[in-house]
Amino acid sequence: MRNTEFKETGVRLFSEGLVGGNFGNISVRGVSDDGRDGFFITSSGSYLDEEDDLKFVDMKGNPDTGASSEWRVHHRIYSRSPEISAIVHAHPAMSVAASFYYDEIIPNDSEGKMLCPKIPVRTGEPGTEELAENIASAVSISPVAIARGHGTFACAGTLKEAYLLTSIAEHACRVIYYMGGFGGRSL
Repeated sequence: MRNTEFKETGVRLFSEGLVGGNFGNISVRGVSDDGRDGFFITSSGSYLDEEDDLKFVDMKGNPDTGASSEWRVHHRIYSRSPEISAIVHAHPAMSVAASFYYDEIIPNDSEGKMLCPKIPVRTGEPGTEELAENIASAVSISPVAIARGHGTFACAGTLKEAYLLTSIAEHACRVIYYMGGFGGRSL
């Protein structure tokens, strides 16, 4: 499957500096050609601003060969949250930096306060069951969470909404930094 909406989202992520290189991944719920429920996800090592041959992961947790290494996180979120139809995982620098200092981000800016008033920070190595469990639990209380030292996972009904949440989380972290946060730890 190819999907131009994935590329459009990837271009936005790159243009805003929310991903670099071949980091990050994107997924949406869907049905395979043979009728299995699951989701389509970018392939491992793909560049999000280019069209990609998407990989399918069924709801039993069986990924196509070459699926992003973070398919476990996406699978756990979709399994627990039927209202979520799209996930964007990005590596925004300020969000990653803030994650080293805080266990949760409390936005000071109006958009952050309105759309994601608390952004949990969770631990776990990339691609592991631990990270999948910790992020899936976090997004049950907030539409976006940060994996400490790794990146954001934003969950929504559409890719555009998930992208927007990613952007808002990064903006909130920038505002906190500009207000003297991180090393000084004020929040």
